[in-house]
Amino acid sequence: MSDGPHELIASQPATLDAIDRALNGSYSAERLDTWETDHVLLDTFDRLLRDEGWTLAHEHGRLALSDLTMLTPVQTGPPSEPPSGPLFARDLPAGSLRDQVAGAIAVRALLPLGRLHIRTESYQILDELQKTVVRLSVLVPKVISTRGSATPLSTRLQLQELRGYGDERDEVIEALLPALGLIESDQTLPDEAVLAGGGRPEGFSTKVAVPLAAGEPSGPAVARVLRALLEVIEANQPGTLADTDSEFLHDYRVSIRRTRTVQREFKHVFAPDRLAHSRQEFKWLQQSTADARDLDVYVLEFEALRELLPEASRADLDPLLVALKRRRTVAHVAMARALRSDRARELFDSWRGLLGVLDHGPDDDRPYTSRPIGEYSSERIRKEYRRMLKMGEGLEAGGTESPPEQFHELRKKGKELRYLLELFGQPLHDSTVVKPMIKTLKSLQDVLGHHQDREVQIAMLRALADDVAVLPGGSRALMAMGALTSRLEEDAADLRAEFAGVFRAFAAKPQRKLVKDTFA
Repeated sequence: MSDGPHELIASQPATLDAIDRALNGSYSAERLDTWETDHVLLDTFDRLLRDEGWTLAHEHGRLALSDLTMLTPVQTGPPSEPPSGPLFARDLPAGSLRDQVAGAIAVRALLPLGRLHIRTESYQILDELQKTVVRLSVLVPKVISTRGSATPLSTRLQLQELRGYGDERDEVIEALLPALGLIESDQTLPDEAVLAGGGRPEGFSTKVAVPLAAGEPSGPAVARVLRALLEVIEANQPGTLADTDSEFLHDYRVSIRRTRTVQREFKHVFAPDRLAHSRQEFKWLQQSTADARDLDVYVLEFEALRELLPEASRADLDPLLVALKRRRTVAHVAMARALRSDRARELFDSWRGLLGVLDHGPDDDRPYTSRPIGEYSSERIRKEYRRMLKMGEGLEAGGTESPPEQFHELRKKGKELRYLLELFGQPLHDSTVVKPMIKTLKSLQDVLGHHQDREVQIAMLRALADDVAVLPGGSRALMAMGALTSRLEEDAADLRAEFAGVFRAFAAKPQRKLVKDTFA
């Protein structure tokens, strides 16, 4: 048996009499207490707390962050009301619980996953000398639906040895195993509760990892990848429309961009006329969400921008935040209208039909449908890498005076290459080659992305000048915005100077040879 707490599932009632009979005189059980608790389980859409091995619940009138397996609290907050909707880390009282939660979830919202009711009976197991050797808790849980109905879950036994009594605990477990029909728990209680309530214990991940075989036909392989991306888009649409948190829209847009990359890179598995229409519609969908996402980012990063100014000037930017939030509201309304439109619905209906065609053999207008996906994807990765080299070398030659638009174009091309590597490179090629390549590409993208952020922030400040000018405190805000623009321009220049160093690593001769050999 492993050290520390141990949890088992009982298929037979774990009453005091049943436990005593099972111990058969070698040990005896004594009930200590019985209590009932209600837990409102909380986590993000993608279960970031679960990934850390934690569960967050509102219980006993306060929030408690617990060990996921044994529900042992590691942090508790002050008394609070049960959450009735999304909850953010910033909404939690200051303290260690908020710090731990914030470190795990960042800007994601905590969502109620379900209500769990537990009746707990605690026992002490005594040896022949009446010394306590094991603490035993019997948990009888049930899930309470929104309508108030209850669904019983597995009865769980949690055993905690006392220091120096590990052998005794193992003997107690061996005695209880046959009598109570005990089995090892392969699912945590919070996971079982979420599943019983109709949810996905693991949440919804935006990481698309479709198994692929190098020799399989490209048409069906591409279709599976695109269906997985469509699932991510559809899963994130409700949260996007409800504006639950900004990551729903972010993940929605990333999956659209990935879809457009696959459409463009593997165009020969599609009928040209139908693909052209789908590409046009996905471009429209991406454009329909662009303003809302940009304004999400401006608002999220506002405090970081404010800190670029001297402390005495930071409060002067308050009118800018007002203007940003107003524009953000308008942009989200416009986006929601587009996403709920007949055009959007028809886009997805048509797209599903088009993906169905890819599962079948080639037609005259779909020449690459039967081409092995390993060969086809390698060709696309190799070509996109070479294009990035050519673009980057042009920027190197131009130095810091190269137009910002060219840096942005290289950044977009880098995204396409990264999507190809993640969606097709990783499942089809040696991970010891692909992962370092993605890491090097990411370093380059970080510089390019930061540079683009500065450029769009400068453009945003200039575009909002008229909106800010008419607000109370507008004159002082405009002066602060001017100073901030100068600071952002300096940062952008520094990043252009930094570009050459990170590009050299991406374009180094060993890297070029690795790409040539791996994606031959």
